[in-house]
Amino acid sequence: MPFAGFGPISLGRFLAQGTKTMARLADRIGRVRYAAAQGARVAWYMGHYLAARRLSRPFDRPGEPRFRPQSAPGDQAKIRSAFLSLFAKDRANIEEGLYPTPEDLRFDRLAAGLSHSAAFFKDLPTVDQRRWEKRGVEVRAEAPSGRYPTYYLQNFHYQSGGWLSEDSAELYDTQVEVLFGGAADAMRRVALGELARALRGKDQRKTRVLDVACGNGRFLEQTLSAFPRLKAMGLDLSPAYLAKARRRLSGYPHVELIAGQAEAMPLEEGQVDLATCIYLFHELPPRVRPLVAADIARVTARGGTLVLADSLQLGDAPDLDQMLEYFPHGFHEPYYGSYLREDLVALFEAAGFVHERTELAFLTKVLRFRRR
Repeated sequence: MPFAGFGPISLGRFLAQGTKTMARLADRIGRVRYAAAQGARVAWYMGHYLAARRLSRPFDRPGEPRFRPQSAPGDQAKIRSAFLSLFAKDRANIEEGLYPTPEDLRFDRLAAGLSHSAAFFKDLPTVDQRRWEKRGVEVRAEAPSGRYPTYYLQNFHYQSGGWLSEDSAELYDTQVEVLFGGAADAMRRVALGELARALRGKDQRKTRVLDVACGNGRFLEQTLSAFPRLKAMGLDLSPAYLAKARRRLSGYPHVELIAGQAEAMPLEEGQVDLATCIYLFHELPPRVRPLVAADIARVTARGGTLVLADSLQLGDAPDLDQMLEYFPHGFHEPYYGSYLREDLVALFEAAGFVHERTELAFLTKVLRFRRR
């Protein structure tokens, strides 16, 4: 019997339209929740950034010449637009189904957030003094002799402990989010979107993924939240950061974390189907970059994919160039100046990759390559 005045065809249309309406409503609610969560994150970390600026000494020391970037000042409206477009891309990727909505606002994470905030401000005077005095290699006195390459033994960003202390591994995420005004995770997720596109049609359980220079496991955590059954590995040179990654990824017992150098990985040729590398290359000296690219190519199977995410380079987004020039002067980044002019596409094509795609995400550039 037809339903309350609807024939079978009109009822079907009614239900279909109702489903579409509910889907649109869910999308709107999702966008509102996303905007609220990301807005709160940005406000939290921007507040930390502004407070840190007020508590820190001026950039230029008395008697020193003032730093003057060579690039023209960027259009502030375009800089704000680039910042906001990052979150628009992130939300578009979520709506495309590439990865789930991040759970940034959770009550059970409040205590940890407050603890990390307190630790950040407690450490700030040490970082500020190191920056003011232009010191950046204190970690060399603390590192075991011969265990690490010299280029690695830096207090990058003037951070306490370099890459070698447990405190550094705990503080790193907060420090980076403060530096980028709450945009660091969103920039990483744009790289996750490229990884998701490369995984389309593949069986997670049979796909071997390696995160090169995985650090404290932040990107691996984002990856596994979207693809929990991947055969994932992470490689890093820091015992402290690997220990933090193990704790962070304890819910994924199938993940393998390996200690080793990116230019001489203890892996077999063609061992992985997909490699990721997030924010490593700007911290490598020019002579080491081709060695790392070659070893990533060695361990990636032919036809496999590399997703590389790192800092923008000069000319990628001219309005942001002046910010890029400031970075190596405001922080201890000894290899960043040469990185800004490194031809990454040529570097990886020489190693055995074919460039497929580039996407800009505020201060990050994401490149996807295929192994020849």
